Amino acid sequence: MFEPGIPFRLGPRVQRLVAPNPGVMTGPGTNTYLLGDKEIAVLDPGPLLDEHVAAILEAGAGRIRWIVTTHTHPDHSPAWLPIQQATGAQVIGALPWDDKFQDDTFAPDVEVEHDYLLSTDEFNLRAVYTPGHVGNHFCYLLEEDGMLFTGDHIMQGSTVVIVPPSGDMKAYIDSLRLLLDYPLKALAPGHGSVIDDPAGAVNWLVNHRLKREQKVVDSLQQTGAADLDTLVLVVYDDVDASLHEMAKLSMTAHLIKLQQESRAHLDGDHWSLV
Repeated sequence: MFEPGIPFRLGPRVQRLVAPNPGVMTGPGTNTYLLGDKEIAVLDPGPLLDEHVAAILEAGAGRIRWIVTTHTHPDHSPAWLPIQQATGAQVIGALPWDDKFQDDTFAPDVEVEHDYLLSTDEFNLRAVYTPGHVGNHFCYLLEEDGMLFTGDHIMQGSTVVIVPPSGDMKAYIDSLRLLLDYPLKALAPGHGSVIDDPAGAVNWLVNHRLKREQKVVDSLQQTGAADLDTLVLVVYDDVDASLHEMAKLSMTAHLIKLQQESRAHLDGDHWSLV
């Protein structure tokens, strides 16, 4: 199911190819989706790895017409360029944001906006703006199937890192809730397996983030004014210490949200409750 380079069919309009980049942050690898049959859209072309590019081009077999990206982190978009050069496909996505982890090569032909619709003879793909993980993140709804391609907005088996400054915890929670307004039947994440209970997954994630936020508040009440190195040991005491550097990014996003709500204050490098 997650063998790199081997297309796996998820439905009549959708195939999945997994990039050979497994890891702690990427799970089995980044999912690239091929939508359509006679004319294909490549959704999240993935990392710049020759064997992955070759697998996409082989699976597309001269039918690739569009390249669509959820966001421009280095495991999701860089393969756009060799695929575009090989096929002449139209590139659709949002320009990179400055969060130090961006694919600065990305140059879309179409700068996607919320509710943008890619309409073809075989399918309709609608863009849903979902900032949070990063400021230029979009999900895409395959309307005929009710399948939402979630990139790094929602991952199977894990929670995503929120990366300030373009990553925003308030925006993340708000855009999770936005998904409940859509007729979703399945979530196809950027990493991991298809999720068959979209509403359940969204509600779990919102509750999980709010519980973590409360843990930030409780920790500040316990420690008083504290820096990130001190706080992460308390707020993420349920996470392996090897992941604490990444956890500090999401924790900072929680603290910024509390600051926006006039509930927390930053003095130098120490946070405290208001």
